Amino acid sequence: MNAANMPGLDVSSRVRARDIQMAGVADVRRRVLMISGAIDTADHDISLCVNLPEPGRWQIIKSTTNLTDQTWVAIQVITDEESSFVDDDDNAVISRQFTKTFMTPDQRRLTFYGGEVRPGESLLKMYSLETSARRPSYTYSQYSPITADSTETSAAKLDQMITDGLPSRPVIELIVPVTVIG
Repeated sequence: MNAANMPGLDVSSRVRARDIQMAGVADVRRRVLMISGAIDTADHDISLCVNLPEPGRWQIIKSTTNLTDQTWVAIQVITDEESSFVDDDDNAVISRQFTKTFMTPDQRRLTFYGGEVRPGESLLKMYSLETSARRPSYTYSQYSPITADSTETSAAKLDQMITDGLPSRPVIELIVPVTVIG
């Protein structure tokens, strides 16, 4: 009997394991977690679960290649209940492709915007995360403007989404393997 025949064990519709791999490396001494991978769907949000060597504050450096056929003009990251983004002068929140960021007052949603990531390009971003869990998870969403919208309509939609958050879509869950060094 395989997992597809056992109720509750078939996760093939929401877990991706064979086609797009993300992997990470954690430097315990420097408290840095680097993750690289790719996203090939424009119709789903991506939920990442990482296995950290220990909870606490971690600097996250993440590179993601856009394998969709759409240009991303905003990226949103939402943490789980046990985690929050760090917003202080000692921790940079930056991206090579986006010039602006918006963080909610509860420090659980971070949006990168003011730029674009075209199909085939890689997105590089860096931020710090404070977590009380060894297995924090967070969800990524990308926004691509609708080609039929005017420039003004697209800009207004983006402004509204930055303030209110991107609309939820079905979620694909990824468990990111992490190699520990240091």
